[in-house]
Amino acid sequence: MILKQLRLNSILENIVTNCYIIEDEDTKETMVIDPGGEPEKIIELLDALEAKLKYIYLTHCHGDHIGAVKEIKDKRFGKILIHSDDYNGLNNPSINLTGLLATVSISIEADSRVNDGDILHIGNLEFKVIHTPGHTKGGSSLYCEKEKMLFSGDTIFKGMWGRTDLPTSNFEDIMKSISNKLLVLPDDTIIYPGHGTSTRIIEEEPIYYNLMPGEA
Repeated sequence: MILKQLRLNSILENIVTNCYIIEDEDTKETMVIDPGGEPEKIIELLDALEAKLKYIYLTHCHGDHIGAVKEIKDKRFGKILIHSDDYNGLNNPSINLTGLLATVSISIEADSRVNDGDILHIGNLEFKVIHTPGHTKGGSSLYCEKEKMLFSGDTIFKGMWGRTDLPTSNFEDIMKSISNKLLVLPDDTIIYPGHGTSTRIIEEEPIYYNLMPGEA
């Protein structure tokens, strides 16, 4: 497996977003996760990897995670995937925040909707969709058990959870998502978040074990 991380200037002002490119070395099948901006950098790396782009996976609908989707789709194809509960927000600028915080409003229609428990294959790699609402109602994470990797979007970061003061967000939901769906994964699972540095499940557990919804 090849994993590349790009720290991209998103279309939302002063926000840098982590974009991940995952490729199966044998088949060259590839997935891009959260292309938030600077499409030329993503396309350049895809070309260098001789990638066969299969999926453009969006962990949620916010503008800082979707800014380069249209150009990548137009130039390198790939199927746009997002959780069912964020499908409508993706084409609604007031929910995806581009109508409020960006110079250009974005409206995108996904090719397919995913749901909790769905399995995606990139060559010989298998990823499980985990519905992790809270930051948005359709937020999701991708888990690869074999490689011990979790791509968490804006649900969990190193030492912090995602914002819950935005359209469709909910604090209690994000606490439940983290406590009941993510912290139950193996301790050595590496978390690759939407912003900031990576961490591991075991390093984040102490923050949440004694924190119940409403106590933060």
